[in-house]
Amino acid sequence: MARAGTLTEVGSAFLRLGLISFGGPVAHLGYFQREFVERRRWLDDADYADLVALCQFLPGPASSQVAFALGLRRAGLPGALLASVCFMLPSAVAMIAFAYGMGSLGDLRGAGWLHGLRLAAVSVVAVAVWRMASRLCPDWPRRILGILAAAAVLLVPGTLSQVGAIAACALVGWLGLRSAAEPAAPAGRMGRAHALAAAALVLFAVLLAVLPVAARLTADRRVAEFDSFYRAGSLVFGGGHVVLPLLRSELVPRGWISDDAFLAGYGAVQALPGPLFTFAAYLGTVIGPAPHAWAGGVLALFAIFLPGWLLVGGASPFWHRLRAQAWAQGALRGANAAVVGLLLAALYRPLCTEGIHGAGDIAAAGAGIVLLAALRVPPWAVVALMAAAGQWVLR
Repeated sequence: MARAGTLTEVGSAFLRLGLISFGGPVAHLGYFQREFVERRRWLDDADYADLVALCQFLPGPASSQVAFALGLRRAGLPGALLASVCFMLPSAVAMIAFAYGMGSLGDLRGAGWLHGLRLAAVSVVAVAVWRMASRLCPDWPRRILGILAAAAVLLVPGTLSQVGAIAACALVGWLGLRSAAEPAAPAGRMGRAHALAAAALVLFAVLLAVLPVAARLTADRRVAEFDSFYRAGSLVFGGGHVVLPLLRSELVPRGWISDDAFLAGYGAVQALPGPLFTFAAYLGTVIGPAPHAWAGGVLALFAIFLPGWLLVGGASPFWHRLRAQAWAQGALRGANAAVVGLLLAALYRPLCTEGIHGAGDIAAAGAGIVLLAALRVPPWAVVALMAAAGQWVLR
């Protein structure tokens, strides 16, 4: 394990990523891989893929959960919370401000600079897939597993196919890749950590069961809102785009927000860096009472991210102890190959299918790949260049 880090380095790293990480959950994983594996070397590709595999198995915002897990690994629970808050802060502040009056900007989904940001996400993820594949799929058995995982999720889109692909590849690794497993360091005594982790998992389940009952018994609007956002963060796999229909069904039919206002926030959040779950900050502010509507946004943010924090914090100690077993290492090798396959599939759909519409877009994305991989240009600079190209060159 890498040396322990300081809260200052964790906070500054994730705040910077919160400012430049455009492109949604899949792109965020690419930014994380470049920042913490390639640049800072907080962990290696195998450990990173291990964290991604864990978060893919859990409901909630996968990229935000990976941020929490990275902070937990680097600086303990304070680092995990700081990483999450710093990563979401820029987008959350922007969404609260948007709720207070930035709607005059109009529909941002067709903006040229936003198109450039999507192309930047294609470049970032393409480079991340290539680098991860070279390390995690060094032989043909694992390359084949990755290709099959990508084909499975492309042929049968959906959360179940993603989880199933990881599980199937893990099973193949458990059966056939044990000989390639390296000895793991013996797990230390983690009695207190296990007790706290178990408590987190129990609290997650208790809140999921009790909040709907409390909302009905108390008839308190704030409790009902907290319940809606907590369930959205608890029961949805696949990240921010998947949670939007659930949030709409929770808020619009109750008359808490109009459909037009909901869709305006949906367009705005896609133009921002950071996790898409910060859409909750906008929604909570819009439905919150004046003059302190921003407090409703903060409450909604806490409610929607809390399940992910409890699940990752609760599962991590057990996950790390399990992976120390030789048979589990083989399974993880298979699961890591599947993670590469899932990223490859996501690179094609939705990033390429929704972001690339012609030869100019292909050239721009290719130029971004060259800048990142060959010239080692910082991601924030590539993001800025691609946004400018989308606004003034590729229109």
